[in-house]
Amino acid sequence: MASSLSGKKIAFLVAPEGVEQVELTEPWKAVQEAGGTPELVSTEVGKIQAFNHLTPADTFEADKSADAVSVSDYAALVLPGGVANPDFLRTNGDAVAFAKDFFDAGKPVAVICHAPWTLVEADVVRGRTMTSWPSVKTDLVNAGANWVDNEVVECSRGPNTLVSSRKPDDLPAFCNALVKVVGGVTS
Repeated sequence: MASSLSGKKIAFLVAPEGVEQVELTEPWKAVQEAGGTPELVSTEVGKIQAFNHLTPADTFEADKSADAVSVSDYAALVLPGGVANPDFLRTNGDAVAFAKDFFDAGKPVAVICHAPWTLVEADVVRGRTMTSWPSVKTDLVNAGANWVDNEVVECSRGPNTLVSSRKPDDLPAFCNALVKVVGGVTS
């Protein structure tokens, strides 16, 4: 599995502030360890402030903005959670359009925790089976998703494969599913 993502660039879309740090850094590390190249995309170029729950954590540099990238440059999209992060992203038209483009292109998307809010805004969860942080359940159901309380869900019933998880405790399963799906490994 060490080279299953060799030559593949994976976009990580985050807001300038509010991403849950571990939900960014653990999948990032999993992509790197599998031979892929993660790239940080935000609503603007520059520093992003990550959080450990409600406490500011480290900063990271976003080299690209959602309005200046194309889905054709990436093999997949990862949307980390945190409460403020997806709430900000869902109000940014360029971020929502960038996320939706992955569905239109049939490319894998992986979301964790509160991150599905961005997908609700993009209107791409209808008919999909997925999970999330429990407080996002009603939003997903109202948007037409089939919500389940599982550690990780891989849903291929749609134009792409959608990987979802509930919380930081699910990161090992989330990262494994992300690498497997993006690497094209079948069960």
